[in-house]
Amino acid sequence: MTESYLEELKKLVGVAGSEAVAHYPSSEAMIHHWCDAIGDANPIYTDVGAARRFGFDGVVAPPTMLQAWTMPGLKPGEPKPGGAMVEIFEKAGFTGVVATNCEQEYPRYIGAGERISSSQSLESVSDLKTTGLGEGHFVTQVWTYRSGDEVVGTMRFRMLFFRPRASEPRAPSKARRPRPAMTRDSEFFWQGVEQGKLLIQKCADCGELRHPPGPMCPQCQSLEWDAVEAAGGGTIYSFVRHHHPHIPPFEVGHPIVLVELDEGVRIVADLIGASNNIAIGQRVQVEFTKVDDDLTLPQFRILKA
Repeated sequence: MTESYLEELKKLVGVAGSEAVAHYPSSEAMIHHWCDAIGDANPIYTDVGAARRFGFDGVVAPPTMLQAWTMPGLKPGEPKPGGAMVEIFEKAGFTGVVATNCEQEYPRYIGAGERISSSQSLESVSDLKTTGLGEGHFVTQVWTYRSGDEVVGTMRFRMLFFRPRASEPRAPSKARRPRPAMTRDSEFFWQGVEQGKLLIQKCADCGELRHPPGPMCPQCQSLEWDAVEAAGGGTIYSFVRHHHPHIPPFEVGHPIVLVELDEGVRIVADLIGASNNIAIGQRVQVEFTKVDDDLTLPQFRILKA
């Protein structure tokens, strides 16, 4: 079957496209920004003295900035890159595009203050190919960059326009339990949990217990501390049931409690095995639940009266 879209595309081969003129001239500021972002420390790009020692009138732009000078801006109504070629591909269902490679040549450096223009033409369009992304065509464009009438660079740019493959339905996966935030201050706590211990931070100077863990005692500002093991019993100081938005893997309405441990500190945790009759002041006891191979959590269960 004749691909009418392919015939349209091949009519564009060798036809010069419209010229695009940079909105702004090249500038030292943009050259500096580029070098900062890329980490290019070549002094002829940022130091006028160094550039002049190498025979330039002032700083010059890294050659790889060539394409950047004439890229479309962010103003409304900017022309769409590719023009008629892109429209033909999109109408034929080739809505995916990925760059494959480019080759650039630089006859000379571009200095600050030059207004660069570019023109492009379609060099070739391949026959229909089967790729890992889907069926598509490889195209090659040739871009010519000028400062006034002088050619200052060329680029041969290759892309693949493809019809995206239909995604195969996947079985829903079980959501993974979020990992707790672990810092240097809380590392000892989670190591204790892995061992089935509920460890509470204790100031080594004034003896104050504190949770969550922190680097300094809020009472005496000491940086010295150790840990004691809590018995795990306490009372429900407050609680909530989370309904919206639904966050897998949690069940809608799962209860979260603020437990005041018998040692005097409070800890936030899940309430497991809970009925609808949760009440402030109920006695609870910690249980260590292995959620998966990498995560154990301290959770609380209401004690029967």
